[in-house]
This record gives sequence, C-alpha cells and structure tokens, in this order.
Amino acid sequence: MKIGLALSGGIKGIAHIGTLKAINEQGIKIDQISGTSAGAIVGALYAAGHSWEDILEFFTQTSVFDISKFAYGKPGFIDTIKFEKDLRHYLPDNSFEKLNIPLTITATEIKSGKLKVFQQGELIQPILASFAFPGVLTPIEIDGTFYFDGGVIDDFPVEYLMDSCDYIIGSYANPLTDISIASLEHSYQVLNRAFEINLHHRAHKKFHNCDILICPQDLSHYTTFSIRNINNIFELGYREAHQQLLHFKNKLEY
Repeated sequence: MKIGLALSGGIKGIAHIGTLKAINEQGIKIDQISGTSAGAIVGALYAAGHSWEDILEFFTQTSVFDISKFAYGKPGFIDTIKFEKDLRHYLPDNSFEKLNIPLTITATEIKSGKLKVFQQGELIQPILASFAFPGVLTPIEIDGTFYFDGGVIDDFPVEYLMDSCDYIIGSYANPLTDISIASLEHSYQVLNRAFEINLHHRAHKKFHNCDILICPQDLSHYTTFSIRNINNIFELGYREAHQQLLHFKNKLEY
C-alpha cells in the first residue's frame, strides 16, 4: 500500500508542517509527495529526511523580507535566488534522485503560460521557481526559461499521485470562508481576496481525489503573507491534521 501526500502553495503552507507532525505521531509512512510554492519547500525538506522540527526551524529562521534579499533591477521586491544558500544548507545533495521519498514540484513557465513538472535532476532551482510569488519574488531562470509560482496554474497538485498511490492525504492551506464587506478596507485586501477565490475554486475540484483532506478553516483569518504568525499557522495545521488522521486511521489500515 502506497500513500501520497499533496501539499498546496502559499505562505500559509507552513500549516503543512503541522500535518507532518501529526503524520509522524500516527506512524504513517509517506511514499510519494507532490507540492507547489511553500508546499514544494516543505515537501522537499521532508523528502530529504528532515524532521518536522527541522522544517519549522527553516521557516522561522529564514527571513523572506530581509533587506539583504531585496532585488535590484529585477521584476520583484525580493530576489528569489538569494534563498539558494538557505536551502543548500538543508539540501546539500541538491538532487531529486538523492531524496528519500519521490517528489514532484510544479512551476509556471512565464512565456508560454504552461505548467512545468519537475521530478528529476537539480532540486533547488525548481523549488525556488515554484516558490517565486509573482510581483513579490523574482522569477527563476532554468536552462534559459523563466518560471514563477506553480500555484498560478495549479495550487494543489494532487493528480501526480493518483496513478501510483493507493491513498492520498491532501494538505490544503488556502480555505475560502465568508467575510464581511466591511473587512475589505484597503486595496491590497481586495486583491488578496481575489487571489484566494481564484486559488480555491480551482483547487476545490480536486478535493474529492483525496482520501483525507486536511484544510484548517481558521487559516482564512490570515493573509497570504502572514509571516509573523508562523507558529499560529503551524498549530492550526497540526490540530486539524491530528483530528483528521485519527478519524481515518482505520481506513489507512494502520
């Protein structure tokens, strides 16, 4: 029996680390992982053998908006390539083939608008490409082609697990809940709402492909770039995953 783990994108993907904690507590062995954006980072670190504690430390110690990472003469505020050193410390082999668990990462090709699937070869560049949120993080060039956030096209890459896994655990960190119009006081809040709606409606169609769906509704209280709430987001992910995995443990035959 093979179990796959699909990890959605967005900074709120830190909730996936809580999912990993619950998975470890239940003694569930993950046989394959797919992820995009923050889900690509979490998935790669876990596939490389890092514990959930190590992965949480990576996110708490790595500052996205560090002045040393500001971009100059590039389309974005933060220079994505400057995260390479941070990742290389945790992924020294820099190779899909060296991972303990098979991994699929997605990114969006800017020129063609097509989705690119990475499953072999160099690892860190595809991770950075998948994580490069448009307009904030600069695109990444790989073999002469420029890429940014895989979530632009596919924020929940479940389909890459369906043919090879008997069960799929989906960890989705971008829930959509009702809000009051009064809460949209600024233009960035309206833009963030539009972004969340777009993500959710495309991902929602895939929910039925997951045998277990972990989607903490309280994450909707946090914005896309809720950097200061890492521990709260992690805890919400853990609580929801703990509950869902207890409920479905018999189904997974553990």
